[in-house]
Amino acid sequence: MPARVISVIGGSNSTPENLELAQRVGAEIAKRGVVLACGGLGGVMEAACRGAKNEGGQTLGILPTDVKEHANKFVDIIIPTGLGYARNFLVAKTGDAIIAIDGSAGTLSEMAIAWFSDKPVISLVPTGGWAAKLAGQRIDERREDTVYAASTPEQAVEMVFQAMNWK
Repeated sequence: MPARVISVIGGSNSTPENLELAQRVGAEIAKRGVVLACGGLGGVMEAACRGAKNEGGQTLGILPTDVKEHANKFVDIIIPTGLGYARNFLVAKTGDAIIAIDGSAGTLSEMAIAWFSDKPVISLVPTGGWAAKLAGQRIDERREDTVYAASTPEQAVEMVFQAMNWK
């Protein structure tokens, strides 16, 4: 069976509260034996990777640059793309599902890519940004479901498991 992967997306600049929530998301992903994928840089990405590593999890960072050294220190597998924002497409496509934490335009693009790829999109609502704005909404008419609205990191990961029918 292929590895299960959850992509965690969110801002490179975030509040300390949101970074704590991102770390908890990463920890919960690792506790459940799932690989965490992200954009590999700082902010939400680094906090989520830190949480996963603290629980012995595996992390994958898909960088916008060509330089492996740009990855945060908690990334196990570094993929330097040199694609800039186009790497958002790869981050969204890599995960079986997406968990969005706050976020600006880059996060919005990843949510949209996951949406039209028929992947579950889960928003951690208390973090604000595009995660909160799209929670409970349909991004467009292509799907009947909505962006899942989670209140806690643990609930966000559980929603992935339910949406994916994972045991």
